[in-house]
Amino acid sequence: MERNTEVIRDLKGLMNILNDGKEGYGVAGEATTNTELNALYLKYSVQRAGFAQELRDHIAEHGGKFENEQSSSESLSAWLNVKKAISGKEDAAILGAIEIAENDAIEHYDSVMKNIEIHKDHIVLLQRQRTGILDALRKVEAYHQQLLK
Repeated sequence: MERNTEVIRDLKGLMNILNDGKEGYGVAGEATTNTELNALYLKYSVQRAGFAQELRDHIAEHGGKFENEQSSSESLSAWLNVKKAISGKEDAAILGAIEIAENDAIEHYDSVMKNIEIHKDHIVLLQRQRTGILDALRKVEAYHQQLLK
């Protein structure tokens, strides 16, 4: 039972990070006037919503409930930096803040996946989602570098 509680706690933490990312990308998309970046932000917002739903479904399989979903304070802090950058409406600042938030998300995934024994029934799901976040990070970094030239 304790093991199941830890699984649910870990997955809820990741789900909250994904929900913060979904919202952060959505807000970034509204702030930019660059149509290419807008499409990129929309793509990753939708991706995060899908990832969060996958985790929600898996949490339910483990008997988890969803009374009070809250953001991880670290994750929320990372995405709040995105919101601060958005207030200046500078694409380079927004991309830089997103890089920080995405690195934070990857660190959370790595931390959860270290305990492979309790997460073995969904490790492939977590690895796939982590890879999706890493791919997004690489794309964001490339756009950021282009804007800084």
